[in-house]
Amino acid sequence: MTNITNVAIEPVNWRRYFSFSTDHKVIGIQYIVTSFFFFLVGGLLAMVVRGELITPESDLVDRTVYNAMFTMHGTIMLFLWTFPVLAGLANYLVPLMIGARDMAFPRLNAVAFWLVPILGTIMMLSFLVPGGPAQAGWWSYPPVSLQNPTGNLITGQVLWVLAVAISGVSSIMGAVNFVTTIFRMRAPGMTFFRMPVFVWTVLAAQIIQLFGLPALTAGAVMLLFDLTVGTSFFDSAKGGDPVLFQHFFWFYSHPAVYVIILPVFGIFSEIFPVYARKPLFGYKFVAISSIIITILSAFVWVHHMFASGTPPWMRMVFMASTMLISVPTGVKVFAWVATIWGGKLRLNTPMLFALGALVMFLFAGITGIMLAAVPFDIHVNNTYFIVGHFHYVVYGAAVLGIYAALYHWFPKITGHMYYEGLGKLHFILTFIGTNLTFFPMHPLGLEGMPRRVASYDPEFTFWNVLASIGAFLLGVSTVPFILNMIGSWSQGEKAPKNPWRAIGLEWLISSPPMVENFEELPIVIGEPYGYGGDHALVANLEHLEVAHE
Repeated sequence: MTNITNVAIEPVNWRRYFSFSTDHKVIGIQYIVTSFFFFLVGGLLAMVVRGELITPESDLVDRTVYNAMFTMHGTIMLFLWTFPVLAGLANYLVPLMIGARDMAFPRLNAVAFWLVPILGTIMMLSFLVPGGPAQAGWWSYPPVSLQNPTGNLITGQVLWVLAVAISGVSSIMGAVNFVTTIFRMRAPGMTFFRMPVFVWTVLAAQIIQLFGLPALTAGAVMLLFDLTVGTSFFDSAKGGDPVLFQHFFWFYSHPAVYVIILPVFGIFSEIFPVYARKPLFGYKFVAISSIIITILSAFVWVHHMFASGTPPWMRMVFMASTMLISVPTGVKVFAWVATIWGGKLRLNTPMLFALGALVMFLFAGITGIMLAAVPFDIHVNNTYFIVGHFHYVVYGAAVLGIYAALYHWFPKITGHMYYEGLGKLHFILTFIGTNLTFFPMHPLGLEGMPRRVASYDPEFTFWNVLASIGAFLLGVSTVPFILNMIGSWSQGEKAPKNPWRAIGLEWLISSPPMVENFEELPIVIGEPYGYGGDHALVANLEHLEVAHE
């Protein structure tokens, strides 16, 4: 492995994080911090939902308020937390990992970020309009989403659709930027098969955004027209087709799960080799499998519509395609297990979160294969089994994976070390809380409890009480994380440029990096994921000092 003597870094200036900065690192931090604020808002809404469900009776909030709470919870967690926080991590890391000074289109990058607080503000304003926020679920199927009992032009549903459309525009801008940056801004010698796996997974995810997201954005705009100017794209009373919206929605929104989970796979592929002290097993297969997942993701959306009058032949086709996508995913899992197996494991906080996320992803994968089968999917359709499976993916795997990344790259981003004790406490609370919240939803679904209800039969009480206790524990788990991040960033021990003895260009420069990352662009001459000084990753004989660690 190699080290590079770097130049002085830019002095800390907090005002730049509130400005229209074009520095990809500043924009990355802006994404991460903004999205975490909305993560807390979405979490509070989830605790209201679970507070209602701790008893069989609807006795905490009005049923319409309950509908608004779970609608806004799902919307905020997806469009204002998961997508933006992953965009922030990718913004910060991708140029560093490929040896670029910045993103290809810095101003477009800044505009894409500033659309996020704008759409978040629009979403929050829906709490103030007559009738309150949208109540049709985060998918907002017609005809429910076309109802307007208030008779006003500006309703919570209108603001919801407008915010989702803006989110689509922001993400498309980001996708154009990421794909262009990865294709055109790599350092000399940084061939595709020398790129870190995280870069491969970001590329795969952003290709999905580029080709799939216009469908959802178009569907949102058409729904907005139906709500405001009297068109009838999805209004069956006027000759429209409400099922058409489901096709627009799921053509993107199932691949969107891969937009979320693919970068998390990349995080696993960066963390496991470092904390196991072994090269990543099967690097090229892991990299290529990301692109295969991207291709197959375009042919799975109808499995969300098995109960929507789908023709039998179509059910069979999409059942097969949904099961097929587990093959490239399995390639990754076997590679991670082979990497960990026999390694000298260091159970630091990032490794704990990555291992916990992997365990929960495996469980989610098993239930996902079950749901791919048409008979089983129809049997548990609209039950809590679906909710449990989905949250094991987007919380159990994705959020724990995001935490792993935040801890792993925290010294690089801030120049300070986090507090290991608080990090491990955060992991314990999060791991227990996640399983306690979402595992009980599987037996609830198998026993027949429907989702999206504020009251239920008393026979479901036991599992609901456990899930609600787990949800409150998850709320508490964010406290040590917030204390750790704020305290470490302001008072933590100064971090060396490579505290983990990791590999990759981002670990060969100062912590935090200088303004344009590299005084002189590195020249990559070796293969990735080698340990013990077997491969020189970088050589720039005129400007860089290369030394084996």
